[in-house]
Amino acid sequence: MQFFTRKWVKPEDLNGNQTLFGGRLLAWIDEEAAIYAMCQLKDKRVVTKFMSEINFLSAAYHGEVVEIGLETISFGQTSMTLRCEVRNKDTKNVILTIDKLVFVVLDDTGKPKVHGITHLLDK
Repeated sequence: MQFFTRKWVKPEDLNGNQTLFGGRLLAWIDEEAAIYAMCQLKDKRVVTKFMSEINFLSAAYHGEVVEIGLETISFGQTSMTLRCEVRNKDTKNVILTIDKLVFVVLDDTGKPKVHGITHLLDK
C-alpha cells in the first residue's frame, strides 16, 4: 500500500460530532483514486464504477493529518480495481478501509473503452 496524499482536517471538514465528516473523506478518496487510475491508465476519461463496503474503523479530529493509501488489485479490459486505506499520519491508526474501488475508461461516446494496460506503469 502506498500513501500518496495527505489531508489536514480543518473545521469545515467536521460533522456535528466534531469528527471528520465521512462524506468529505469519501470525496477525498474518490478524487485521489481517480487521479491514480488516470495516471496508470494514461487516460483522463476515467469514472468511478463501483465502491465496495466502506468500513469506518476510527475517527479523525480537527487538526489531524490523514493519509490516503491506494493499492492496485487488478486490471480488467476496460477497468482498474484498487484497494484503499486511510490512516492517521502520526499514530498510523486506520480510519477507513475500502476493499474495492473500480474505475472504468470511457470512449468519446461515454461507453467503456479497452485500455490495454495489464500491470502497473509506475509506483
